[in-house]
Parts: sequence; C-alpha cells; structure tokens
Amino acid sequence: MKVGVIGAGMVGACAANAVVLCGAASEVVLVDVNEKLAKAQADDISHAGPFLSATRVSAGRYEDLRGAGIVLLCCGVAQRPGEPRLQLLQRNAAIFRDVVPKVLAAAPDAVLVVATNPVDVMTDLTAKLARLPPGRVLGSGTILDSARLRALVASHVGVASPSVHAIVLGEHGDSEVLVWSNIQVGVFPLASYAAQVGRPITGQAKRQIDEQVRRAAYRIIEVKGSTGFGIGASLARIVQAIRDDEKAVLTLSAPGDAAGPTGEACLSLLRVLGSRGIEATLQSSLTTEEEAALKRSAEILEGARRAISS
Repeated sequence: MKVGVIGAGMVGACAANAVVLCGAASEVVLVDVNEKLAKAQADDISHAGPFLSATRVSAGRYEDLRGAGIVLLCCGVAQRPGEPRLQLLQRNAAIFRDVVPKVLAAAPDAVLVVATNPVDVMTDLTAKLARLPPGRVLGSGTILDSARLRALVASHVGVASPSVHAIVLGEHGDSEVLVWSNIQVGVFPLASYAAQVGRPITGQAKRQIDEQVRRAAYRIIEVKGSTGFGIGASLARIVQAIRDDEKAVLTLSAPGDAAGPTGEACLSLLRVLGSRGIEATLQSSLTTEEEAALKRSAEILEGARRAISS
C-alpha cells in the first residue's frame, strides 16, 4: 500500500519512519511546503532501508500522492510550550483549508488520517472539507493517550504493557476521560490483579497516573519542543490496521451523530478500523462519573467546533 504523509516536521517524519520500521507500506511519499526538508527526511529514512524493509521512501508534491490508499495529515504549526491544543485551532484550520482539497484531487480514494492538533476539531473540519463517506476521515484521537495509560499502569503493577487493556475516551487533550472502570491486566480486573501482586491501585496512584497521562505532551514539549515517537508509532499502527483490514478496535476520533450519547461532537470512542476506515463505533460500559466526564468533554469540543464554523 502507498501511504502519503503531509508535513515533514517531527510528527510527519516520525510517522513515516515508524511506517517503514514496521513495514506497514510498500511506498511512503512525504509532502511539505518546505520541499528541501521533505527531501532530507525522506533520504534519512530511506538510508535505513537496507536494515529494515523494502519500503520505498521519497519526497514529492501533491500530484505524487496519486494511488495512495492512506494519507496522514501531519501538517500545521507546532504546539508551543504550555499552549493548550485548542489554542492551535485557528492557526491550523487555515492550513487545512488549503491542504485537504489538494490531497483529494490527487488521491480521491484515500483514507484520511488526521494527526494535527487540536486533532478532534481538525478531524471534524477535515470531514466537512472532504465530504467523503462516513469513516473515510478519522483522527488519531486518544490512541496515544490510551497507550500512555497502558504503559503507566503496566509499570505500576509490574507487567509488560501489551498485557494491560485500557482506554482513554473523549478529547485528545485536557478533558480526556481515563476509563478506570474497564482496565484489565490479562483477564483480571485491574484492582484484583494489583491486589494479588501487592501493588494496590490507591486513590493517590490513580491521581498520579491520571496527571502523567493528561500532562504527558506538555512535559515532553517543554523539554524537547515537540512529541514525535509516540504519535509516530500510533499512526503506523493505524496504517497497519487499514492495510490488513484488521477490524482492530482502537480509540479513534471521528464526527458523531445526534443519536449517540455525545451528539455530533468529534471525539474518541472505541472504533472498529478496517480497509475503508472506521466501520463501526462501540459503546463502552462506563460508570456514572465517567459518562458525565465524557459528556463534558463533548461539550468542550462542540464549543470549539462551533467557534471554527462561525
């Protein structure tokens, strides 16, 4: 499968590299307004090819996306240290209004995957600009937040992170909802497993993990200026699921509808991901507190959506 990556900055380059590392595509094309940067990133990634995979990596222009099955939208200005993701909204919306039509002109059949922050609002905007069938536009959403939660819980109870099953729903941002009630370690509920190994999940432990998940990007950006490796791996995982028609269940962002409990808000819920994008949305069993928090997150994102529409 051919994959296009729009934006050759940290996120785009890390995503392209991760796709190559796991052999998720036969070809990757990097497109950036800074053509020299795109060429340099493509060359650097391709030089690792002899050790990794036969994926062809190149830099190009929009017309070179022709035939792409997936296009990762990683373009836009970076999040500044301490800046909430929603403050990026107006700055990145203008870029997407220019980019999305160009992508679709070259690759009208591609699944569009949005990674640019604020990802939920940018995904909603992309869906409106693209006017593709439902499911063909999706955002990386809280797939990375869910991975962070899994890693931190795994560290606390002393197991490998793939053994932890945990999700974060709602906004990829400050109002996100850590679904503690559903976390499992292997086949055991988290509290049961933690008690058996003598590492109980206390209120303090939950608060510490919550803070680490919720503030992870801010801490990383403050020190190194951007995040890259985590989101890059997350995007590569999405590419794999689409390429292989996996029907994988992942926390991804997509526009809602009036029938759902979160209305038309574009946010992360459990989605079934296959070759043509999102095929179904699943409803999680939540506590009363988690349901209320998810609705609050939806209201915040709805406000941002209305702001960009006005």
